Amino acid sequence: MIKVTDYITNRLDTEYGVTDVFMISGGGAMHLVDSVGRQPGLRYICPHHEQACAIAAEGYSRATGKLAVVVVTSGPGGTNTLTGVIGQWLDSVPVLYLSGQVKRETTIESCRAIGLRQLGDQEINITDIVRPVTKYAAIVNHADDVQYHLDKAVYIATHGRPGPVWLDIPLDIQASLIDENSLRRYNPSEDKQDYGDGPLSVQIDQVVSLLREAERPVFLAGQGIRIGNAVRLFRELVERLGIPVLTSFCGFDLIPSDHLLFVGRPGTLGSRAGNFALQNADVLLSVGSRNNVRQISYNWGVFAKNAKKVVVDIDKAELDKPTFRPDLAIQADAGEFLRSLAAAIQNSSLPDWEWWRTWCVKRRESYPVVVDDYWAKDSPVNPYCFIDALTQVLSEDSRVVAGNGTACVCLFQAGKVKANQRMFWNSGCASMGYDLPAAIGACVGSGLKPVVCLAGDGSLQMNLQELQTLVHYRLPVKLFVLNNNGYVSIRQTQDSFFEGRYVARGPESGVSFPDIIRVAGAYGLPAYRIDTHNNIRHQINTVLQELGPVVCEVMLDPEQNFAPRVSSEKKPDGTMVSKPLEDLYPFLPRAEFYGNMIVKAD
Repeated sequence: MIKVTDYITNRLDTEYGVTDVFMISGGGAMHLVDSVGRQPGLRYICPHHEQACAIAAEGYSRATGKLAVVVVTSGPGGTNTLTGVIGQWLDSVPVLYLSGQVKRETTIESCRAIGLRQLGDQEINITDIVRPVTKYAAIVNHADDVQYHLDKAVYIATHGRPGPVWLDIPLDIQASLIDENSLRRYNPSEDKQDYGDGPLSVQIDQVVSLLREAERPVFLAGQGIRIGNAVRLFRELVERLGIPVLTSFCGFDLIPSDHLLFVGRPGTLGSRAGNFALQNADVLLSVGSRNNVRQISYNWGVFAKNAKKVVVDIDKAELDKPTFRPDLAIQADAGEFLRSLAAAIQNSSLPDWEWWRTWCVKRRESYPVVVDDYWAKDSPVNPYCFIDALTQVLSEDSRVVAGNGTACVCLFQAGKVKANQRMFWNSGCASMGYDLPAAIGACVGSGLKPVVCLAGDGSLQMNLQELQTLVHYRLPVKLFVLNNNGYVSIRQTQDSFFEGRYVARGPESGVSFPDIIRVAGAYGLPAYRIDTHNNIRHQINTVLQELGPVVCEVMLDPEQNFAPRVSSEKKPDGTMVSKPLEDLYPFLPRAEFYGNMIVKAD
């Protein structure tokens, strides 16, 4: 006989290869906590808030490609994780949550009929709360069902479109003894997915036919390619095709920035070159990107308006959504699709597209995001100049985790990706407070190798307590705090739409921040400050060469707006209309703009 929680931790260790658990202890999870601590193959990491715990698990999974595991207690222990859960649900990150719960006899399950709010101590019905944002959520009400629920949760989290799953385990079930040979088994055939309306080979033939007829094709690469373990195959395939490549917001690091086929990053906060290529294309092949509104803009009716749009996505709902209807929708795993396409073009004769590649590369070279004017003023530091300098000095195998706002927008637009780097953030939820916990998880998952973390001054405050986690575990996270004296995204919005009436955005309107150098000192962390462009690469290298955790405050120009970007026009009736993606602000002279349009511009 074996205790339920011992069975769970042993199975995670020996059957599923889990090595790390992110955990915050609590009475409702006391048996889970004890079993994690006694399982020889498991190491546990203890952040200081359940939100940070959940986000650290996401960083771990993104860095490793593996299932991450979180253990929390009942009530607020579970509800505090929700921001992390939502981010994983939207960005397709597999995380297994194990929460403690009160004994079955005091759960609200037994009192639903009378409308009771709570029966047990520190109890909440967590499974009903998380069910809309998880792939599977269940309470383990029978000890003999533990293997069924655990195996089902792990399978569902890691198959199809990945995502978070949740098991809630009452205290009396946690402590129960079970016979491993008499447990209810799970058969994956219960949840096996069949993709598409017909054979993939037929759709592949249609894709090859479209490419054969194309004059200006582009390949839009999304993170589904990485999820499908097909990054190398993707690079080999586009090189064989000779097709210009764009990368999505989450597919940012799929191809080096200096690759001859790389053109840019399309979207509302993308690059001119990327958007020019997209909007002039006659065939768009989008693989593993859900083409969210940030990418296709609110004026989605003119996204890739002149192209036959082929979209490959594992999730049928993404192919059926109202904002973007492809001409050819293919429900398939990105890796499987790429393997099939690679085989299909072996004996196919396709155009060379040399003139089109030359046209695209010329736009990439003609419209850098980091313009000379940004370097003209020595201080304060321009955020685009900082990102340019940082990504130039980073090593080929660096790991970079960014938060929301300036941290990810400027990195996406101006970052120089090298061949074996990992750079990521959360796109769907895009919460403040993501950066530091995610970097902690990435560092743990990378075998305690250095991780660069980019955090806004506002975002860092949301999970500032995790500086102690860096200290306790001696994690070599290089934390660059981007100090632009407030919420720059909000400042830009209030400038654009509210005549510069600042509310809840900076020190002048209710939001202020501490001296981060002194805060770092209180945690016993070395701290630096960069406030000038002068010798900036050397200053960055000094920080990167610190052996352990380190904080560096970067004093940014608070007036620098995101650029280029899609702008919106306010109509007399108050409605907002977005400009098309090819016409980014600051607007080019009209003659120059039209000179970049092969097709008719709106």
